[in-house]
Formats: sequence, structure tokens, C-alpha cells
Amino acid sequence: MAFPPLILASQSPRRKEILRLSGIPFTTVSFETPEHIDPKESIEGNVRRIAEEKAKAAIQSFRNDTKEALILSADTVVAIDGSILGKPPDTDAALQMLRQLQGRTHEVHTGFALLKNEHIYSKCTTTKVTLNRMSDEEILHYINTAAPFDKAGSYGIQDPVMACFVCTITGCYYNVMGLPLSRVWIALQKFRS
Repeated sequence: MAFPPLILASQSPRRKEILRLSGIPFTTVSFETPEHIDPKESIEGNVRRIAEEKAKAAIQSFRNDTKEALILSADTVVAIDGSILGKPPDTDAALQMLRQLQGRTHEVHTGFALLKNEHIYSKCTTTKVTLNRMSDEEILHYINTAAPFDKAGSYGIQDPVMACFVCTITGCYYNVMGLPLSRVWIALQKFRS
């Protein structure tokens, strides 16, 4: 039983790093797609839909390279009190987001999609994370050392400074990094031949 050629449709170095842990060979394609949040849709529904849209865009953009391939795509958001915290455009936005998360539990939702030919499978995985309180000085130190501007919610759980402030995690650690590997692994089995 072998996997079809696997293509990761993502620009994220963290998703590449996580997928390498599976031992499955894969290639990557990198492209820009809009990540439109529909306020009428649930957060889980939004990330699943966006992941599906990314997979379909990858097939369209790289049709010749993807004929027999299995496309994997994902979208991750951080949410607190039902509001999504996206990627911060600047230091001030990162500071505000990280202040919101202090001493509280928030959710990290990752939607992922697997697409081969016309068959698509998607799922959302949620992890709860609680951060200990950080002073503004500690938050600014983190921002200046980790440059979290490409990360949902303004932080990376794997970043050395942030690791000092993670109090509890309920759910998949890799989901917080951007790809729930155990769930992806189970889903990949559906595509073995």
C-alpha cells in the first residue's frame, strides 16, 4: 500500500517541518490565495473552506504537475472569545493580540484538506492553549526576537521565548504549529492504493 505523490500546497516552513516527521516524501508548491473569513460561517467552517480553496487553487495552478498527485493544504487561525486573531501587520497589532491572550485560554483551529482528482476530504482540528501572563516588556522582547508577523495570533508555540509562557495545551501540539499531523496521517490512509 503506497501513497500517491504528495504535494504540500503551503508556503509555511513550519508545515513543511511537521510533514517531514511523517516520513512520506513530498514536494511543495507555493502560491498566494485569498483567505476570506465569512462572518456568517463558524470558525471551523471557515478554516475548512479556506483549506479546500487552497487545494483547489493548487490543482488549477499546477495542473500538469498534479495529475496523479494528492494535494494537502491547511489554514490556521487563533480565536479568543469567538473572535479570530489573524497575522499581525505590525508590532502594535502583535502587541495588542498578545495582550489579549495573557493568562487566558484561547483556541487554535486548523482546517486541512486532501484533494486527489475530484475527491476531497477536509477536517478541522482544535487545540486549547493557555498562556501565563507576560509583561509588556516580555511581549516586546518576544516580538523583537521572534518576529511573529507571519503567525496567526502573533505567536509561534515553538519559539524559544514563547515556550517559557505556555501553561497548558489541550489537544495536538502540532496543530498549534499549523498542521495536526496525527489527524492528517489518519486522513492520508484513505488515499493509499
